[in-house]
Amino acid sequence: MYEYKNSEFVVAGTEHWVAWPTRPRWQLVARFVATVLFLPFWVVLGAAIFLGTLAIGLATEVITAVSSSYDKAFDRFMDKALGRVFTLPRWCVLWSEMRYEGDTAHYRARVDKLVAAWTAKASAPRRPKKPLPPSECEIPRRAYRGCGGHYVVQVATARGWELRPSEPERSVRLWWSAST
Repeated sequence: MYEYKNSEFVVAGTEHWVAWPTRPRWQLVARFVATVLFLPFWVVLGAAIFLGTLAIGLATEVITAVSSSYDKAFDRFMDKALGRVFTLPRWCVLWSEMRYEGDTAHYRARVDKLVAAWTAKASAPRRPKKPLPPSECEIPRRAYRGCGGHYVVQVATARGWELRPSEPERSVRLWWSAST
C-alpha cells in the first residue's frame, strides 16, 4: 500500500485519500437523530464497562502480584475494551458535521487547527520529571472528511510531521520527526 519512489513517499490506492462525497441531507438528519437516541445508551455502556473492568482488576489484584503475564493481558484487554467504547462509531453524525457537510473551508480550518495543536504539544520543550512530549498523533476521519487525507498530509509535512502507515478511511497517523 505504501511505496517509496525517487525518495518520496507515494501512497498506492489514493482513492481513499481524497475528500469523501457529500452525504444527502436526509441521511445526515437520520443519522443525527439516531446518534442523539443512541448516545445516552453508549455513555451508560461505557461507564458499565469501565466499572466492570475496574472491579475485575481489583478482584484479581492478587493474581497480578504473582503473574506478570496476566497483568499484561489484562492491560491489553482494558485498552481494547475502553478504546472502542470511548470513541463514537463512524456512523454517528454530530451537529457540526450535519451543519458543515460539504464545506471544504471548514474542514481545512479544522485540520489546520488540529495539526497546529499537535505541533505545539510535540515541539514543547522537555521538562525534567515530566512525561516526554508526544511524538505521534492520529487525526480522525471526522476532522478531514470534507477535505481529504491528502490535505492532512500536506499540512502536517509543512509543519515537520511525517506520515506513518495509516488507514485513511479511519484516521491519518503522523510522527513528529524532530523528536529523535
